[in-house]
Amino acid sequence: MTVAPGTWRDLVEAAARAEEPLSHGGGGGAWLPDVEAPSQKSRPEAVFDPDGHGPDLLTDAALCVSVGEDAGRPVLRLRFRRDALDGDAGARIAGYHLQALRGILTDPEARHDRQCLLSPAEIRFQTDALAGPLRPLPDRRFHELFEDRARRHPDRVAAVHRGQRWSYRDLNGRANRLARALLARGLRREDTVGVVLPRDLYWMAGVLAVFKAGGTYLPVDPDYPSERIATMLGRAACRVVLTEPGSGAHLDRALTTPTAPDVIDASSVAESGGDDGDLGIPVPADALAYVFFTSGSTGEPKGAMVEHAGMLNHLLAKTEDLGVGAGCVVAQTASQCFDISLWQLLAPTLVGGRTLLVEQDAVLDVHQFLELITEERVRVLQVVPSYLDVLLTALEHGPRTLPDLDCVSVTGEALRPDLVRRWFRVMPHTSLVNAYGLTETSDDTNHEVMRSAPQEERIPLGRPIRNARVHVLDDNLMPVPLGAPGTIAFSGICVGRGYINDTERTAACYRPDPFHPGERLYLGGDVGRWLPHGRLEYLGRRDSQVKIRGFRVEIGDVEAALLRVPGVRDGAVVVTGTEGHGCHLVAFHSGDLALGSDHLRHHLGEMLPAFMVPTLFHQQDELPLTPNGKIDRKALGALAETLVRGDTRGDTPRPGTEKRLAQAWAAVLGMDASTIRRRDGFFDLGGTSLSAVQLAVALDRVVSLRDLTASPTLVALAELIDTRTGDVRSAGGGSEAKTTPERSTRSRRAI
Repeated sequence: MTVAPGTWRDLVEAAARAEEPLSHGGGGGAWLPDVEAPSQKSRPEAVFDPDGHGPDLLTDAALCVSVGEDAGRPVLRLRFRRDALDGDAGARIAGYHLQALRGILTDPEARHDRQCLLSPAEIRFQTDALAGPLRPLPDRRFHELFEDRARRHPDRVAAVHRGQRWSYRDLNGRANRLARALLARGLRREDTVGVVLPRDLYWMAGVLAVFKAGGTYLPVDPDYPSERIATMLGRAACRVVLTEPGSGAHLDRALTTPTAPDVIDASSVAESGGDDGDLGIPVPADALAYVFFTSGSTGEPKGAMVEHAGMLNHLLAKTEDLGVGAGCVVAQTASQCFDISLWQLLAPTLVGGRTLLVEQDAVLDVHQFLELITEERVRVLQVVPSYLDVLLTALEHGPRTLPDLDCVSVTGEALRPDLVRRWFRVMPHTSLVNAYGLTETSDDTNHEVMRSAPQEERIPLGRPIRNARVHVLDDNLMPVPLGAPGTIAFSGICVGRGYINDTERTAACYRPDPFHPGERLYLGGDVGRWLPHGRLEYLGRRDSQVKIRGFRVEIGDVEAALLRVPGVRDGAVVVTGTEGHGCHLVAFHSGDLALGSDHLRHHLGEMLPAFMVPTLFHQQDELPLTPNGKIDRKALGALAETLVRGDTRGDTPRPGTEKRLAQAWAAVLGMDASTIRRRDGFFDLGGTSLSAVQLAVALDRVVSLRDLTASPTLVALAELIDTRTGDVRSAGGGSEAKTTPERSTRSRRAI
């Protein structure tokens, strides 16, 4: 029988009535938990056999517990499969049963699902011994350590962008001028400064300037919709914005409110020739360093606040675990609103290394990107798994050596084992690091450092980094037994302060640490379990949050925007595919029959970042409901999978180029090639700029991302390929009049 929540008495009475042994296959409750069984492909199961049914139970179970007597004394007997458990695990589980029996005898009316079966020693082991290594943190802030570097080797190159090189002296002096300009505008300690700049050298100087002036860095992508920018600036009570002329109409519209912040022209001030000496403003370790906004389930973005100590600890962990040292070149590739952008930008300069700022156009041309990191001798690189797939495909099609590349870190999405195996076949001498963490915990808290392909069915998240504590807890915030699933929680110096000007959501996720008084505990919603040797494994989410190309997306945030579109009566959004391999958002809506996909895409694009705009839109008379009257998301999910696989209407591709191209599209988009039609648009079927890069690599660069944007339909792109390769014959054997390439209604989407 399966255990249900209730009292110890309920449990005993249920066991007495049952005709089968008491079993547990994992999940909530304090009774016998799911146990770790790394060698088992099926989910392990434990059985309590009070009547002694015998060893036959081990055929299906990993472990069997029974009660008996030996010389008149009560005895707890434990039998387990050695291919599933070792002696230590068996001893722990025996202890859980003893603790449960004590509970039954001591207080039979107590709720067994609210008890902790772990001994005090095991609780201490999980909360302290499984933490990251203790390392002393310098009583300095990042910018002060950077200033030390600038004094020690002022002429060493600190940053490179499009061939322009700034030394440590250049970067430090420009940042000091900008910091003085911020103070001249009345900036006070922890005031928020919006940095609305492209990813260039002035962006780097602006970030440093905010820290030097004692302010709080708020990254804002100039391409974000004006409404989103205005919401971020308002929620953060932003005092000043660092930007440059021509940053775009989105920012201009966002700054039209009566409470709009002051604006400073970053490049003009940085090059003004004013005082460029260090300011020496004292900044406490617990002062705010930055605020990153992430998607929020209520439809409003939430700004996670991180303090200087947490930021510095994370930067030092990156230099230690990824091997960043003096002279090391790190590629800065992430969007400024993606939290990993900060360590990519700053960590090299902490140890006398160099930051290479790689513009988006270069990232989207994988061959240009490979040439750039080779020429600039990049040693450390971080990408999302979907882009690692693109890199591997390019390297497999055109093998090349990357002699300086020592380490590649992967983050933001689930890392597939097949991708890791491919990596080590192609790049056997370059280590791969699976990095895991949350914006609220100063970015990454776990590193799984791999120097060869692992054997696990899932790639672990690894061990906690320095000074970080990671817990796996039940609903009562108590540790679950080792190997059992639970909520992943964080404590220690990595945990940030909360969500800016948002006490309700802060209280829901940030709690006092029950194991370390005076410290904060953060509950992020991920579910995981401890593997042997202190490594963490990710199992899923407790809510509807998903990752789209590494960015966190709350489904509620997208649905709230959809419901704000005039004419939409009801709406729901579901996700199809898997992280890192064809993940799509699909929107369903009812209401005005005249609402087309282009109209909805345009309106949502005015409210949401590009990565949050659904791939497909589907209109229905009424959304399906469950018997309880709620939207039937399961039914919509099944329908979405059908929609993503393609439309069955229209002409099928003709033999030759069109058919081969349809097969290439299908491979990249995760579709059935037979559902693709001649007039289908690549971006209308769910293509992104990243999948366009994958397609270009798969086609051996016969077409580029720009070609696909200009000729996005299958027939137009096939015609372009035939023209370019000299094959002007009709793919079907006859002749076909040349026409102007059809334009897809879908705009190019960013990674």
